[in-house]
Amino acid sequence: MAKISRESAKERIEFLKRELERQNYNYYVLNSPAITDFEFDLLMGELQGLEKMYPEFATEDSPTRRVGSDLAPASSDTGFVQVAHRYPMLSLGNTYAKEELYEFDNRIRRSAGRPYSFSCELKFDGTAICLTYRRGRLLRALTRGDGTKGDDVTRNVVNIPAIPQFLHGDDIPEEFEIRGEIYMPFAAFDRLNAERAEAELEPFANPRNAASGSLKLQNPEEMRTRGLDCVLYHLLGENLPFKTHSEALEAAGRWGLPVSGYSRIADSIDEAVAYIDEWDTRRKTLPFATDGIVIKVNELDLQRQLGFTAKSPRWATAWKFKPEQALTPLLSVDYQVGRTGAVTPVANLEPVLLSGTVVKRASLHNKDQMDLLDIHIGDYVYVEKGGEIIPKITGVELSRRPADALRPVFPERCPDCGTPLVRDEDEARHYCPNGESCPVQIKGRFVHFAGRKAMDILAGDATVETLYSKGFIRTLPDLYTLTRDQLISLDGWQEKSADNFLASLEASKKVPFERVLYALGIRHIGEQTAKTLARHFGSIDALASASREDLLQVEDIGGTVADSIIAWFASESGRETVRRLREAGLRMEAGSDSMERLSNTLEGKTVVISGNFTISREAMKGLIEAHGGKNSGSVSGKTSWLLAGEKAGPEKLKKAEKLGVPVISETDFYGIIGKE
Repeated sequence: MAKISRESAKERIEFLKRELERQNYNYYVLNSPAITDFEFDLLMGELQGLEKMYPEFATEDSPTRRVGSDLAPASSDTGFVQVAHRYPMLSLGNTYAKEELYEFDNRIRRSAGRPYSFSCELKFDGTAICLTYRRGRLLRALTRGDGTKGDDVTRNVVNIPAIPQFLHGDDIPEEFEIRGEIYMPFAAFDRLNAERAEAELEPFANPRNAASGSLKLQNPEEMRTRGLDCVLYHLLGENLPFKTHSEALEAAGRWGLPVSGYSRIADSIDEAVAYIDEWDTRRKTLPFATDGIVIKVNELDLQRQLGFTAKSPRWATAWKFKPEQALTPLLSVDYQVGRTGAVTPVANLEPVLLSGTVVKRASLHNKDQMDLLDIHIGDYVYVEKGGEIIPKITGVELSRRPADALRPVFPERCPDCGTPLVRDEDEARHYCPNGESCPVQIKGRFVHFAGRKAMDILAGDATVETLYSKGFIRTLPDLYTLTRDQLISLDGWQEKSADNFLASLEASKKVPFERVLYALGIRHIGEQTAKTLARHFGSIDALASASREDLLQVEDIGGTVADSIIAWFASESGRETVRRLREAGLRMEAGSDSMERLSNTLEGKTVVISGNFTISREAMKGLIEAHGGKNSGSVSGKTSWLLAGEKAGPEKLKKAEKLGVPVISETDFYGIIGKE
């Protein structure tokens, strides 16, 4: 680090402290990081260097001496009680340079004076958790908090299938703590963001944010739907009978606790570096996000000898993977209007190869994100894949900004109908409020209504566009008034295509109530929420007459969703839509359909499905529920069966074998439920 004046150093240190505190708050409390981990680590490294150069400006409240805190401000009412940690919950030092790993090893060697080994472990990208067990039973679950105290989230954690409430074994200590990460696998993350996209809610940026946000949900039952998993990696307690860290984790695994199967013992730092190099490639095939490798001294007595700094253990460090990035020009920004009026800016990019796929477009999410990036047309922008999946713009290379680059102007009016946009106080998105007349919203509602998961009508984008342009449809019930002559009059339509379309309309009248409710396109009502509402209220009339208090009693339903439901049914257009669709013959109450149980054969059973079957995965899940069973996205000690089709996921199969979970075929499953 270049030498700077004492006054400049003081000013820069104060700035870095404020900025790091702000970014910690965004990351830990809001679950909405504004910069990447790599950028954060660069700022932290700069502050550490300046404090070392000018120690008189290093204070006890510096971010270099304290862990980031996930505790909400004292003024907020989260409903979670704060509890002191029995042992401080510190963070790890980290590095992106292998030279620093060898320096880490040299420091240990000078203190050890004897041979030692390292435990090398994947660094799961989740949110930290501390579990306390007493007499083999889960007593408490705490978040990291500020390192000295955390939020008691036990009521939520008990709904994560991977975390056992009771342990089994003869050698379980009277009381102990075990720490680890709660994380969200990519499959669950994709499903959750797809549901949020259907409801036009802001998607989670990455699986880590989704896991952290889920852990603080006010409704514990909602945790069951999030697909969270857990890995535990550090055992603590008084007079534990273990000599090594790996021995302790092996015992934890025998007791039924979820520990990683990817760890390896290294007898030298060279072997640890080889493990890093191996996983820098292999991690891209994992079903969950990892952001590095943790290297720990394996011998527990040496861990105690090395001790801790104010912020980190001296016996462990983390190697951080640099995210794969691409630098490419921003060509333009489109503003897309969704079916509920949400306006989303989308960046059009010069095509670039990233993590094995060509990226041409990336969502900018909202105006706040555009302002934060200070993005200009013509900028060279850094693109990453959030959790190796979703393309996102993480920064701008200012040194390559063209002199004539202009900042894109977020529209004040709807790009489609010209209505002035509005922004809800509690949301980051802008909306077009002209839901009754905005053409793109109207057409979007028809496409949604006709979709496979909704009414399953033979009407895609092109058909809806044609019917709308001819003036044949304006509101959803208009579909059921279309005539054969109208359809045959359309360009390219023959008698057979018209008959097929009308047949799909007739078949849609048999669609169960839960899908009808989803098809209505009420803002914030995704597929799962529609199913929950349909089961709770049983009919459209009961739902329409429900009060806000009634709605808030339903699992997964918060104030925003409740208000949206009430507003939709209070509108004249909503009531008229229900009336006309009822007259058309659509199901407006639960009856003899897929929602009604066919049997109680699977009562109390939890089934995980993986692979491909002779029916769709959604249909298979429906069968499980129809026979009283519960679907889960991840294998755990509570899983009754892993239902494996063709190309079943190898990680799920491996975990099922490790936990002793029976693996059954599609034929086996049909035999269990008595289906041919």
